[in-house]
Amino acid sequence: MLELSSTKGDVQFRVKVVPGASRSRIVGELGGALKVAVSAQPEKGKANKAVVALLAKALRIKPAAVRIESGAASHFKYCRVTGMQIEQVRQCLERAYEP
Repeated sequence: MLELSSTKGDVQFRVKVVPGASRSRIVGELGGALKVAVSAQPEKGKANKAVVALLAKALRIKPAAVRIESGAASHFKYCRVTGMQIEQVRQCLERAYEP
C-alpha cells in the first residue's frame, strides 16, 4: 500500500523514478513508494520536471502544488503536495496506475 503522511496540510510520499522510459506513466506501488516512469532523461532536471508534471496531471492540480522535497539526484525522491487531503491524493494516484 502506498505510504502517505500529512504535515501542516501537505501530503508527503516517496517516489521511485525510472527515467528514460518509452512513455511517462504511474506504474503502481513499490515497497510503500509510488513507482513512476518518465520518458525524460535524468539530465539537467528534466526527469524531475517530468515527475512533477505527471503527478500534477494525475492529481488534477497545478504543477506549482507539487514539489520534490529531497532526492533530486536520486531514483528515490520525497514529494510534497499542497492543497489536498491524504485520501484525495491516494484515490487520484491509484486511479492513475498504468501497469
